[in-house]
Amino acid sequence: MKNPIQELHRAIALVQDPYTHKSLADADFIKELKYQAGKVSLVVYLYYPGNFVREMLEHALRERLMALDFVQQLKVSIQHIIRAKRPQNGIKKLPNIKNIIAVASGKGGVGKSTVAANLAVSLAAAGAKTGLLDADIHGPSQTKLFSVQYHGKAALKDEKYLLPMTVFGVEIMSIALIAPENTPLIWRGPMVTNALKQMLFYTVWDMLDYLIIDMPPGTGDIQLTLSQKIPVTGAVIVTTPQDVALLDVRKSIQAFHKLHVPVIGIVENMSYHICEQCQHKSFILGQGGGEQLVKEFKTDMLGKLPLSSDIYASGEAGIPMTSAIYPAKKSAAHLTTAAQKYHHKDLIAMYQDIAIKTALNTARLDNAEEQIIDVVHQD
Repeated sequence: MKNPIQELHRAIALVQDPYTHKSLADADFIKELKYQAGKVSLVVYLYYPGNFVREMLEHALRERLMALDFVQQLKVSIQHIIRAKRPQNGIKKLPNIKNIIAVASGKGGVGKSTVAANLAVSLAAAGAKTGLLDADIHGPSQTKLFSVQYHGKAALKDEKYLLPMTVFGVEIMSIALIAPENTPLIWRGPMVTNALKQMLFYTVWDMLDYLIIDMPPGTGDIQLTLSQKIPVTGAVIVTTPQDVALLDVRKSIQAFHKLHVPVIGIVENMSYHICEQCQHKSFILGQGGGEQLVKEFKTDMLGKLPLSSDIYASGEAGIPMTSAIYPAKKSAAHLTTAAQKYHHKDLIAMYQDIAIKTALNTARLDNAEEQIIDVVHQD
């Protein structure tokens, strides 16, 4: 009889991870493989939140392994681990937040907040413990995008600690949860940066795999505070294709580089428009701007999102498009009928891909803190 373990490895090698495009027989994936008297036990690790692919991979592995004549019983467990990354700017990380990811643009009006909201919900749906901090003190928008309002009860105790609101699996903190919506905050720079630090350091966050920070436009006080006082893991840059947007986005990327914050990748928003009547694809804001940034700064394209009335409608309704897949163990192809009003399968799949690519690129940063790896097991 041939060596059972070798035969099992050969069968596992025929199954490929859809995001990394690597064989699951790679040593990085197989945590445990045991064989005894016809019984097989297999534990596979994914290095990104794996809810979207778990069932598909389990089915593929079962199909391959049960086809072997010596396998009588099979137990497959697919787990994911989210590594905490040491901030490259040398700031001591927060004990309960593994990775802080800034979503920035340097330019207003490019849809950065919508991208940040759907990125956060997609990560939560994929199985990651996720928070979202709205760092735009003068113009917060996340409370609108999630349909949450000022409740006047942000203080937890001693009027010092703040309670986030949890919506679609995402813990949210915003100045709009502390101050009434229509109250203008006429604050100078130090007051603004102190408000940001208070919302980050004095919010009672759960143990988070990712905290997404929705940055305000520009490269001013908030950006400096974020990079010099806050342990940022990396930045996702949002742009639109036209040159006038690229001018400011370049400055934002260069600012992160000077502050030793790695750029995780680029999201090109409003990349194109598809006519609802004839399906013609047109590039209203130009073409290729995001790709220019990718080549110029040697980073990755995380995704290209269309100019879509569905995205607009979901934002206006305060229902993030990706909320249809939370909680999720399946992909955008399995949306319920009730979710169709503000949700579009193809668009949600794009956000899913952006979220997983963000998680993978974060995991690939060469500064893992192995001692605080957390294993999340979901059957």
